[in-house]
Amino acid sequence: MTLVLTNAAIVLPDAVVRGTVRIAAGSIADIQPGATAVAGAVDFEGDYLLPGAVDLHTDNLERQVQPRAGTRWPSRSALLAHDAQCAAAGVTTVLDALCVGDLGFDEDRPRTCAEGVADLTAMGPTGLLKSEHYLHFRCELPAVGMMDLLEGLAEHPLLRMVSLMDHTPGIGQYGDLAQYRAMRRRDGEAPDAIETRIDFLTGQRARLRDANRAALLALLHGRVVLASHDDRTATEVAENLADGIGIAEFPVTMEAALAAREAGQTIIAGAPNLVRGGSHTGNVAVLDLLRAGLVDALASDYVPCSMIEAAFLATQLAGMTLPRAVALISDAPARMAGFTDRGRIEPEARADLVRVRMYEGAPVVREVWQHGERVS
Repeated sequence: MTLVLTNAAIVLPDAVVRGTVRIAAGSIADIQPGATAVAGAVDFEGDYLLPGAVDLHTDNLERQVQPRAGTRWPSRSALLAHDAQCAAAGVTTVLDALCVGDLGFDEDRPRTCAEGVADLTAMGPTGLLKSEHYLHFRCELPAVGMMDLLEGLAEHPLLRMVSLMDHTPGIGQYGDLAQYRAMRRRDGEAPDAIETRIDFLTGQRARLRDANRAALLALLHGRVVLASHDDRTATEVAENLADGIGIAEFPVTMEAALAAREAGQTIIAGAPNLVRGGSHTGNVAVLDLLRAGLVDALASDYVPCSMIEAAFLATQLAGMTLPRAVALISDAPARMAGFTDRGRIEPEARADLVRVRMYEGAPVVREVWQHGERVS
């Protein structure tokens, strides 16, 4: 089956051109300038045509499993809701970031991880999912039982990335203990209970973090893409480099991002940070990182629709060209995850494509194709 998309503002790797794209057998067959009058062509009316977004890190599946505090949704139903949200947002390739281990945020996280893996394994081959899903394991290094769970999942064929996390209070994202205490108070925790928690998790980290880190690296190094997570200091970046970790995911300070860039790491930043106008936990603003040239890819983190909106905001706020900004959510993350067949609009690439119309300065996703088939 041949599909023709015409009269589109096509976002190519190095330019935006008004033209026509022909799709055959799920791939881009050719790109021609100008419009066509061929019968059955889809008239874009000047809308943008983007490559489908490639999301290296989204926690959104976990959020569908637990839509409210203390409320658990059936896992399979949560996956379908998450998949539909990703497709509607123009995210055609998804690395579902499931947490391996927990530090008191959600005691059901191991169950969420196990059920999520089982659901993706079962549903991936059925053709029922709108986006293409892979796995990204977020490994909580100081967590009890982290390695036991990881060892049973490390050989999974859908696994594309593993990130090394440490959410101990006083470390990384929660390096500011005042912010951590305020967060816990907002969740209704008593001050003395917060101090008990901090002391307990600090002690647990001292016992488990280094041994778990060494075991994880021994198990996975050279077998899967590894990323650090929430680096705060140049010292943390240096440790990651010494261990052969080539990606810095969500550095929380300018110091860490500069150290990562100087050392040759690629940097993933959170799209919601840019859309919201800053970090929800008081860390470095992604806009500042973009302006300093310290972002190689954007990930949705916890809001799938943030990807395309962030790309257009990058052109407005950081002075980026649209092709360069779109590459942050498509070509760059595809390459970081080892995908060579997607992320760009060019002949022979997969026809993972998104139609976008601007409305009052904001991008609106109108249609989405995955492998040449319309999914939204």
